[in-house]
Amino acid sequence: MTGSSGGYEFSILIQGFPGRSTHHGGLGWSTVPLLRGHGETMLVDTGGYGYRIPLLEAFEAYGVAPEDVTTVLLTHCHWDHAANFPLFPNARVVVPRPELEWAAAQPVGTWELPEFHVAELARAANVTRIEDGDEPLPRVRAIATPGHTPGHFSYQVAGTEGPLVFGGDAVKNEVELLTAQADMTLDPAQSSLSIKKIRDLLASDPSTILVCGHDRLLSLRDDKVIARSELHAGIKVWRATSAGPTIVDLSGAGTLTS
Repeated sequence: MTGSSGGYEFSILIQGFPGRSTHHGGLGWSTVPLLRGHGETMLVDTGGYGYRIPLLEAFEAYGVAPEDVTTVLLTHCHWDHAANFPLFPNARVVVPRPELEWAAAQPVGTWELPEFHVAELARAANVTRIEDGDEPLPRVRAIATPGHTPGHFSYQVAGTEGPLVFGGDAVKNEVELLTAQADMTLDPAQSSLSIKKIRDLLASDPSTILVCGHDRLLSLRDDKVIARSELHAGIKVWRATSAGPTIVDLSGAGTLTS
């Protein structure tokens, strides 16, 4: 699958970040991409609740309204990837069938699953369940990449500037791409195989861009990872000893500025 004419215009609304809190669970800072073409305005995953204000701001910057979104492709059912699908009332929501069946069968409290969102996905009329290898849209192919969750799918898409692979949490970050070893996975052996599958896709065409679930854009050339975008993240911290918030810059060395 190649890019050029007939591909989708690709933008990043919110870039993910490869981090986990030491005391408060996962950050859940996942990547939310926008694809436009073939009469479609499409998202691949939606981010979590904390994304709602910046996500709507990003839509406005791109001249898109939530009502304009025609399709949401979900890689898996974790809260930081699926929780905002209700924001898009006119969208068809595409979900891997094995993922939704697994998620819907889990008891309340299962790792990172938003129970009420999963229940709604399982019964909603606008949800389309797909299988490995399906093409739910023109020049969009689903790829089974289990491990992180049993039914996780990635998506191979033809972009206007070249091929795109949306890895979701099959490849959360650059370290996982390099090592083929996944953190936070239900099946490490399956995750390793899925990472290698995605590495093979990238190696077959060095122009392919990998959209990680929680990192900057990456490519693979001669077994070396090439960064295709910059990483930006930070946290504001309010301390009684400061006149205002302290900014913890997470993009580089974690420097502190007031």
